[in-house]
Amino acid sequence: MLTAEEKKEIEAEFPQYEKKQAVCIEALKIVQRHRGWVSDQTLIEVADFLEMAPAEVDAVATFYNLIFRKPVGRHIILVCDSVSCWIMGYESMVRHLQERLGIGLGETTADGVFTLLPIACLGACDQAPAMMIDDELYGNLDEKKIDEILASFR
Repeated sequence: MLTAEEKKEIEAEFPQYEKKQAVCIEALKIVQRHRGWVSDQTLIEVADFLEMAPAEVDAVATFYNLIFRKPVGRHIILVCDSVSCWIMGYESMVRHLQERLGIGLGETTADGVFTLLPIACLGACDQAPAMMIDDELYGNLDEKKIDEILASFR
């Protein structure tokens, strides 16, 4: 069941839209912020709350790559794979992250701390190569800087 707090936050979005169904993406983001991801059952609950078919909500959830449909780590590492980041060292940065974390892209560390995901662009071309952990952007990355950043989360 959606919690009272989740419902209250979702309802607070209603005045911004003509129809409550338009709140779908915001509702999914709210649930994810509280739970870390959106399970099948939670998706059904959101659909019911917004008077939508579960398939409609699933279509929204699967379209947006930052709505997580399976459990993820406590910290999400988004690695920019834009052209600028590729030119400035994306491949070595990803290889180093994978070695340090012991996971591949799309995977979560065994301790549940990190999930490593590619993202099309972080809008930080002037700081390439770049990554984001949770809401913090890190740019001009090299192996030493990556190690320092990861150490700060352990």
